[in-house]
Amino acid sequence: MVRLWTRFWGFIQSKNYEWKKYNIPLVSVVVLLSLISIFTLWVIGSGMNTSADFRKQLLGFTLGFIIMGIVSLIDYHFICRYAAVYYILVSALVAATRFSPIGTDNRKGAYRWIRLPGFDLQPSELCKLMVIIALAVLFNKLQNKMETFWPLIWGVVVTSFPITFVLLQPDLSSSLVVVFIFAMMLYASGIAYKIILPVIIVTVPLLGVLFWYVLQPNSGILHPYQVARIVGFMEPEKYPDEMFQQNMSIEAISSGKLYGKYIIEGTSDVRNYNKVDVTESDFIWSAIGEEFGFIGSISIIIVLFVFIIICLFVAKNAVDYLGKMIAIGIASMFMFQVFANIGVATRMLPNTGLPLPFISSGLSGLVTYMAAIGILLNIGIQPASKALGKGFLIKNNLHELSDLKYDTDITE
Repeated sequence: MVRLWTRFWGFIQSKNYEWKKYNIPLVSVVVLLSLISIFTLWVIGSGMNTSADFRKQLLGFTLGFIIMGIVSLIDYHFICRYAAVYYILVSALVAATRFSPIGTDNRKGAYRWIRLPGFDLQPSELCKLMVIIALAVLFNKLQNKMETFWPLIWGVVVTSFPITFVLLQPDLSSSLVVVFIFAMMLYASGIAYKIILPVIIVTVPLLGVLFWYVLQPNSGILHPYQVARIVGFMEPEKYPDEMFQQNMSIEAISSGKLYGKYIIEGTSDVRNYNKVDVTESDFIWSAIGEEFGFIGSISIIIVLFVFIIICLFVAKNAVDYLGKMIAIGIASMFMFQVFANIGVATRMLPNTGLPLPFISSGLSGLVTYMAAIGILLNIGIQPASKALGKGFLIKNNLHELSDLKYDTDITE
């Protein structure tokens, strides 16, 4: 064990990291979000006897911070060398949820977990980070072909394989996260506008036709409950049963008023969010709104906004193209999930199950997010000497090429 630690520490010292650039603001925001999560779950659990979620989250954050610290010390170039291994392994795990005996469902026909001793693993959470790494490596390899369709074609191929297994679980919400990640990373890759614009012109009308078709009876593309959620969102007065959960969420949030019930009443098992399913995860915003009110909700939104901005600054200041792409992908993942989770709870979006990063209960997602933060921290402490050699830096809109050359060879 001592020999292993000695070799690991020697590996770290050989990287000549710039420790002064260790992103303390990013760590601080993650700690703050963690404390908000633990406190919120404690408030919910004290009235609903769901202390298991509180204990699991506390354990998850302890494990997550250890993972974040370790990952932050490992050069992301080294991590990216094995992108193909992660791609195959995680895709196999996602497929195993649906096509193996170890897959388990949520009693509604959705096979999204793998049964392991002590806990259930949700591979779709790992899939998001895996796709980010795979696409970053791919676009890094294709830097000199950004004036062609090859980055788009290969990007679609790389993304489609795991996303197919995610859709078969079925897990439409996680699939949408992966699609958004791909779109943002493709745009940020520096691909030529002459490639992007024709794709947008063709894709947007096709998406409109596809959206119309999936809502038709017996289309077979979406499951009936998924179609019902979309139709219910479009015509809430006509389908009140389908909107019950979101309506109760709105009622809970509005009942919190300005200051929230926790400050005035303390904990109680008489809360409107008790009528909402999965309050500890997908609809945790209903509990936040009722317990902490408008001021508390706005304060948390500001913290989440600052968190995403810091992630984007990591991308802006990355010493090479590979690090920039990874940071853009991670920021996109967090951005989409924050918007979708709050949007569903406030009835701005159709009901879909996505956790609120670092706040919702969920061990698989939490560990994945912490690992992603560890990678961002490592991107930030890379020495300036990495910014030498071949490659290029993309500035401003991430489409204007700089004259400065950057080392992006992950095999060195």
